[in-house]
Amino acid sequence: MSQELRAPLEAGLQALGLDLTPAQIDTLMEFQALLGKWNKVYNLTAVRDPQEMLTHHLLDSLAAVPALQRHLAQMPAREGRTAMLDVGSGGGLPGVVFAICCPQIDVHCVDTVGKKAAFIQQAAATLRLPNLRGIHSRVEQLTTRYPLISCRAFASLADFTSWSRQALEEGGTWLAMKGKHPDDEIAALPADVQVFHVEPLKVPGLDAERCILWLRVCA
Repeated sequence: MSQELRAPLEAGLQALGLDLTPAQIDTLMEFQALLGKWNKVYNLTAVRDPQEMLTHHLLDSLAAVPALQRHLAQMPAREGRTAMLDVGSGGGLPGVVFAICCPQIDVHCVDTVGKKAAFIQQAAATLRLPNLRGIHSRVEQLTTRYPLISCRAFASLADFTSWSRQALEEGGTWLAMKGKHPDDEIAALPADVQVFHVEPLKVPGLDAERCILWLRVCA
């Protein structure tokens, strides 16, 4: 990622109120460069232009980080490290971004496409992120359970929660990144899945509606 993109990245971080270290910003830049390099061969994303990749992928994912950080701060204390699952990570968005910005948690990225899971593993090694792991699997086949499961433009809310339900810890939470407020998808959820909070997001440099939906299983 060229130096000319660092300034808009830093401006975007400031607009989001994200206080990252210079090393974390370096790693975000390295990640975008790695994604661009792999994308030429493996077609991880349809976005090719580096400036567009910055706004539509990097800053779009970073916009969810403050909400994630607030949620992590409110989670009950537990033994060992907290792990979260990112479903349908594709090119590592938002999973790799979450791993860079939240080193206190382990981020497991699951994808059914082998080359995408391999890219996550390569990113973990290249970017020196011991808290990042790629998993090549269908989410329905996972046996590990997580207190937090995320997705970004992965599937309908009904499918996302249905497919990943067995991987959600009792009392766990889903984080779904969406475009405009998905009223139809919310209406299609089963009766025992509750949207308990909707958070609008403003992505720096992107004139488009974005939001986070927080969901849980209700008794």
